[in-house]
Amino acid sequence: MSINAIAKRYAKALVQIGSESGAVDQYNADLGRFSALLTENRELAQVFSNPAYGIESKTEIMKELVSRSQVSPIVSNLLMLLLERGRLVALPLIAESYGAMADELSGVIRPTLTSGLPLDAAQIEEIKATLAKSTGKKVELKVEVDPSLIGGVITKIGGKVFDGSVRTQLARIQDTLQKG
Repeated sequence: MSINAIAKRYAKALVQIGSESGAVDQYNADLGRFSALLTENRELAQVFSNPAYGIESKTEIMKELVSRSQVSPIVSNLLMLLLERGRLVALPLIAESYGAMADELSGVIRPTLTSGLPLDAAQIEEIKATLAKSTGKKVELKVEVDPSLIGGVITKIGGKVFDGSVRTQLARIQDTLQKG
């Protein structure tokens, strides 16, 4: 089974538990925080992946990390299970899948808006309101600036891209002129 499929199974199970107990957001924060800890601390990740360290040593280290991180008991149990089964390497993908499933459950989308020029707060709020109205979901907008767009905006929502940039419009005109 691929690591993505494994990650999605763990994430789905945790989302179900979280929705039953009303702790979806807490679990999301706990997973994100612990995943970031392992990603940012290479030495720690190497200890968990090194077979020279016994499971007892790794378990003690994990227990100490869990107590210091103050993660919920359910997430703590998940982390211990991942450690026991040698799947701790899947934690970043589990956290990512969990975040996507939690967003879907709570009706949140996280589009990325790329513009050619910096946008002011009023423009960003107007775009957020338009996206919220068209999708019927709460919008957590990530704004980026890419001067190569010349002008206009590109919006990415999930796997869909809405390109209204001047760069793309100029490329279409060039393509049309070349084809005759």
